[in-house]
Order: sequence, then structure tokens, then C-alpha cells
Amino acid sequence: MAESEDGIIATDDFIAVIDGSTSKTNLCLHPGTTNGRYCMTLIKQYISQAARDLSCENFCRGVTAFVRSHYDSNQLTRLAEHPEERATASCAVYSDTRREVWLVGDCQCLVDGTLHDNPKPAEAAIARKRAAFARQLLDTNAATMESLRQNDTTRTLITKDLIESMAGQNVEYAVVDGFDIPQDKVRIIAVGESASEIVLASDGYPLLMPTLEASEQALQAQMATDPLNIGRFKATKAFLAGNNSFDDRSYIRFEP
Repeated sequence: MAESEDGIIATDDFIAVIDGSTSKTNLCLHPGTTNGRYCMTLIKQYISQAARDLSCENFCRGVTAFVRSHYDSNQLTRLAEHPEERATASCAVYSDTRREVWLVGDCQCLVDGTLHDNPKPAEAAIARKRAAFARQLLDTNAATMESLRQNDTTRTLITKDLIESMAGQNVEYAVVDGFDIPQDKVRIIAVGESASEIVLASDGYPLLMPTLEASEQALQAQMATDPLNIGRFKATKAFLAGNNSFDDRSYIRFEP
């Protein structure tokens, strides 16, 4: 039996949080949905029918083949050369049989309060670059905090960097995108028999806490103190005006 919400799936054998990547180009692989959301949907479909004793390595192979099977065969050559155009997502998957959490991409988890994550290697440097752009605009009065929240031109300034960094997709870091996942870039967290609580979440929470309420409070505190995300916490996106977050977020807490 499977239960599913946006970005979350729970079966008798697996619990997962899945975070579709923000599109960097205008190419749409599936009508009516973004490429990241499309990949998220495919991963959920795969997990819903996955064998209970699946290993992390076999999960990576199987979900890769499943996503790849949904590409138009005529697109594969181009997608091999342009990873920014692929259907892409990160996921944190708990296997109840294996008592392991698998971090494929930049999701995160808490096991009895201990944080585990798997960030993209270039993300921090690009976020610092965006923060420097924003500071320059603010210091020279070329923009205000309000104008950047309405139209985050700093995001536009780093789009090329984000696309270039995606050349490292499934080379320097792992994602699910229909192309081979390097196992050494996937984090496997063993869950001991004494573990009492696990939290899986997307990277939309800058400070992951043991409860959803506390994680949401930390997110709102970040928005109140630094809505552009250019201070102590730096991101490649701001809290745009009218939004209560800077990125999609999913969170689930459970007892293993």
C-alpha cells in the first residue's frame, strides 16, 4: 500500500522525499508539467512498485532505467550533452528492510537529531557569487531589497553559472535524471536498531529541525531577517514577494 503527497511517498517498505530540480531552460519534456516535477512523479511511480529488499545500488540503477525509458529516444543524444535539459530530481529514500537512508542529490535527513546532507559541490560558491551581486546592487542603490524580491535580477546573473555547474550532474554529484548515477556520490546512512526518529526533507529548509513546526519557524525567521538569502545563509534564490519560502519544500518525520 502506498500513500503519496507532493514530493513524498510512503509504502510498506520505503519512505521518500523527492525534490524536482528547478528548470534552467524552456525545454518541456512532458506537456503540462515542469521537468523537475515530471521526474518527481516518475520516481514516485518507481518506488511504489519497487522490491522491498532493493539495495541502494539497485535502486539507483532501476530508477535511472525507469526515468530513461520515458525519454523520447530521439532526445537521448542531446540530453547526454545537455544535462540542464533533463528531467531531474534529488531524493532521500528510507529503506525499512535495509534500515538505511539513501541521499541521491541535495536532500537532507535527521537520524535522532543528527543532520546528514549531500549538497551540490558548486552550489555554495554560486550562492556566494549571487550574494556579492546583491550586496553591490544594494550598496550602490541600483536596487532595493523590495525591488529584488519583486524581480530577483541576481538570479538571472547566476543562471549561466547554474547551467555550467550542471555539467557535473551525475559526474561530480548525484541526481536522478535517467543517466547513470555514480555510487560514490550517493550518501548511505545506516540507521541503527536503537534509532527512534528519522526526518527526511528537501533542501527548501535552510535549518532542518526535529519537528515540522520548528523547521517552519526557522524558515520564517530566515525570511524575516534576510529575505534575499545573502547573509549567514546564502542561497541561489530569494524569498520572492508574496511567497512564504524560497524553494519547494517537503518534510516527513517517522519512527523507523
